Amino acid sequence: MFFGGRSTALFLVSVVFAFFFAACSESFTDPRDGQSYDIVQIGSQTWMAENLNFEAEGSACPEGENSNCSRYGRLYTWDMARTVCPEGWHLPDSADFEKLIASAGGADVAGYALKSTSGWFKKGNGSDDYGFNALPAGYRQGNGRFDGIGGYAHIWSAVETPDGLAYYMLLDFSIKAAKLSAFGKDEARSVRCVK
Repeated sequence: MFFGGRSTALFLVSVVFAFFFAACSESFTDPRDGQSYDIVQIGSQTWMAENLNFEAEGSACPEGENSNCSRYGRLYTWDMARTVCPEGWHLPDSADFEKLIASAGGADVAGYALKSTSGWFKKGNGSDDYGFNALPAGYRQGNGRFDGIGGYAHIWSAVETPDGLAYYMLLDFSIKAAKLSAFGKDEARSVRCVK
């Protein structure tokens, strides 16, 4: 009888904790299509904790597979990315990414802290310490070829380089760092909106 009571008490405590944590999670519903996104506060910023999955003309699902959109979100060229965030949100600029990386422990370890705990190949998973849940959606090259799913998260920035490229935050399965890199605007990459 005592053991059964103890099991019941443990079960009730588990239910209370699950309810508490579920009640504390926040989400945002995009009024354009009704999709809901988890959001997370990191430092002074509010970030979507999922890649944007708004279907804009010319956007693509990773690897060209519709089923990948629900897990990884959609991929957008830079021109699309600049306009695709919902009202009240924006595509992060370099300063937004610098704040995020600093809040996540600095450039040398932020990649590990921001990456999801599963889905990255070759033991490249992260700790997801902040609930950012970065997933390796890969990218689509300008020639239409997909690459990098399972290995890389490329998240567009709103900032251009002086030579006509555009910055994005790069998370890589093989390193713990997070960094800004730049590539052609005709490539399609993930979008995380911030406010």
